[in-house]
Parts: sequence; C-alpha cells; structure tokens
Amino acid sequence: MNFIDSLTLLFLTLSAVKVSVLIPLMEVYNKSLCQPREVLVDILQEYPEEVEHIFIPSCVVLKRCAGCCSDEMLQCTPTAMYNVTMEIKRIKLQRQQNDIFMSFTEHSACECRLKTEVREKKENVCEPCCDNCTERRKRLFVQDPSTCRCSCKHTVEYCKERQLELNEKTCK
Repeated sequence: MNFIDSLTLLFLTLSAVKVSVLIPLMEVYNKSLCQPREVLVDILQEYPEEVEHIFIPSCVVLKRCAGCCSDEMLQCTPTAMYNVTMEIKRIKLQRQQNDIFMSFTEHSACECRLKTEVREKKENVCEPCCDNCTERRKRLFVQDPSTCRCSCKHTVEYCKERQLELNEKTCK
C-alpha cells in the first residue's frame, strides 16, 4: 500500500464516521434569545371561523416572538407588530375555489415580560397588606400602599383656603 492509497483509505474511514460539530456557547446563547423568528402557522389557527374551507397552502411562514427568557416567570412577548397580506387559494367543499388576500400579524420586536398569570397574581397580592382606612369616612382618606399610612385627602392649605381647620383624625 502506497502513500496515496493510505490517504484514500483514511479519507474514506473519516467520511464514514459521523463527526459531531461543537457549537460555541455564545452562538448557542444568541440563537436562543427572545426574538422574532420565522415559524409555520396553520391558517385555521389564525382564522378558526373558516373551517368550511381548505386553504392552499394550509400554513404560512410568519415572524413571531419565540425564544428563552432568563426567568421562568417571564415569557417572550411581542412589543411591536405589523400586518402582512398574503395571497392564498381558498377552496369550498363544492369545488368552488378562488384566490383571496388574507391578513396576518407578524412580530417585529420582542422582549421578556411577566407571564399573564404571574402578573394577575401579583396584582391580587397587596404588598404590604394594609387594613383599610376607616370605612365610614373612606372618601375623606387616602392610603399610601407602600407604608399603609392613612392620611387626609385634603391638605391643611386646602382647608384654610375655605376658612376651615383640618382635624387629622377625622379628616374634616
């Protein structure tokens, strides 16, 4: 076996072996970020009221927000959108068909934001939880949600302008 034959044998052996490719961390990370990506979207998912029709194609490529966020309480959410119109063939079951224009929403910018269910839970939890100001005179008081302190809606100056004196306990 000469040198050329050895190289040929080596090349054939190496080409038969599946060589795994190492993708650098930053490339993996950048590809996984929350950003607009091309995704296939089923037309009936966008237009569920059109179930009596068959569409060609049945799905379209749209830019939609997708990707990883740094926290499981966050989700990749669109911050800017625009409409795109595409020509689609619509077929009715009685073999009636026509080309129509359909509008779809594409995402042009995304960011990680609190998931809806987390945001709703947060809105229902008071931080810190406070006892309400005197119920009887609630309309006269305001409450600082961060300190729970009740204070009068009207200031001393407001009362003086009307020749009144402010009683801090009753807010009258």
